[in-house]
Amino acid sequence: MKKGIHCETSGKTSYLCQQLQHGPWQTRMRKMPNHGSLRVAKVVYPLGLCVGLFIYVAYIKWHRAPATQAFSITGVAPGARWSQQAHSSPGTAAHGHEVFYGIMFDAGSTGTRVHIFQFAQPPRETPTLTHETFKALKPGLSAYADDVEKSAQGIQELLDVAKQDIPSDFWKATPLVLKATAGLRLLPGEKAQKLLQKVKEVFKASPFLVGDDCVSVMNGTDEGVSAWITINFLTGSLKTPGGSSVGMLDLGGGSTQIAFLPRVEGTLEASPPGYLTALRMFNRTYKLYSYSYLGLGLMSARLAILGGVEGQPAEDGKELVSPCLSPSFKGEWEHAEVTYRISGQKTAANLHELCATRVSEVLRNRVHRTEEVKHVDFYAFSYYYDLAAGVGLIDAEKGGSLVVGDFEIAAKYVCQTLETQPQRSPFACMDLTYVTLLLQEFGFPRSKVLKLTRKINNVETSWALGAIFHYIDSLNRQKSPAS
Repeated sequence: MKKGIHCETSGKTSYLCQQLQHGPWQTRMRKMPNHGSLRVAKVVYPLGLCVGLFIYVAYIKWHRAPATQAFSITGVAPGARWSQQAHSSPGTAAHGHEVFYGIMFDAGSTGTRVHIFQFAQPPRETPTLTHETFKALKPGLSAYADDVEKSAQGIQELLDVAKQDIPSDFWKATPLVLKATAGLRLLPGEKAQKLLQKVKEVFKASPFLVGDDCVSVMNGTDEGVSAWITINFLTGSLKTPGGSSVGMLDLGGGSTQIAFLPRVEGTLEASPPGYLTALRMFNRTYKLYSYSYLGLGLMSARLAILGGVEGQPAEDGKELVSPCLSPSFKGEWEHAEVTYRISGQKTAANLHELCATRVSEVLRNRVHRTEEVKHVDFYAFSYYYDLAAGVGLIDAEKGGSLVVGDFEIAAKYVCQTLETQPQRSPFACMDLTYVTLLLQEFGFPRSKVLKLTRKINNVETSWALGAIFHYIDSLNRQKSPAS
């Protein structure tokens, strides 16, 4: 055991230490005959047949009517539902469930991803998600800021996936949307708009349903709200009025989000301006605590910890030095199309302590803390998941649960062993220390349990599902403003 790491003889901490030491880093109706002696006049037979036929036709029309209702997430009246007509192929409306699709592009800072959602709506009920197809491409859309034409190739490749996945009868009625996140929010406005215009041109040439607002830069708060919807929809919380909900933590490359439904009046009263947002979903209104911290995503945080400035090369090509890197480390790191020369800080002091001090400086007065997070169940994903899986805190495929303090234990161990393996994962000490302190700044105690997952019921735990709900809901309201 390395100096400074103390394992208890029992419990989770002991197991964790052992893992860090030795584990890898890594109706049919039937008419019964009447055998009695009753004789029926011949004139009654034709009349009875007509009445029976009328009842049968009326029954069939009534029985099939719910299957033609369009997908609606807000439970509005039939005349105000989303204007998707029934284009059912054989088998798509089994048991009276109407099938619908939606396509959401997530243009993030490190990659562009397409989510193709298939929904089924039982008669007079809220919809269910029956299938999702997901594919990602790198780099992110923002990487083409100076060569817009190149961005079209990747977008078209992902569109082809959607065309293969969705039956052609559904194309014209399937909404196609792209939401860009922190990567484009960090670009100069003119460059971001040129990229979005190019994507819109590619979308307009596709066979899908494309609106004027099909391409946009997503507000950070909306990103958090959409992710909260996704998690609570997949866990079933939204289907139970008054039931408990779960919170959401997302750590992206350029920004990080937190969202939960406050139950304590004090949380609402103490929240700064911009931290509360109203959301209407399934005929209920939620007042969420939701905020997006631009510049505190993992990649942007790395740059800040190194002493660099977003979107700018180091002055005179100067080397960026950090106490969060191994003292013997020298190398290059590319972020947002800028390459930086980086190296570790020569010191004999405790590496983790020095790194924690530097990270604290970056986070100082930038994160709002709320006490209620201690009492809310939270799901965490994206880089939270990747970092935990990378050091064996959770199963890399299945995910799992951990306590916030596990990140700190892992950070201390990694920082202390960084000197012997400086090139293997040069940012591990920095990243784990950053996540540890970020969670503590949010108000999570070391003993707080977090659930880390990539998927719930085989669906990606991203904001994309929640965002497509928002988009469809806006279509509903445009069709029927009175609703």
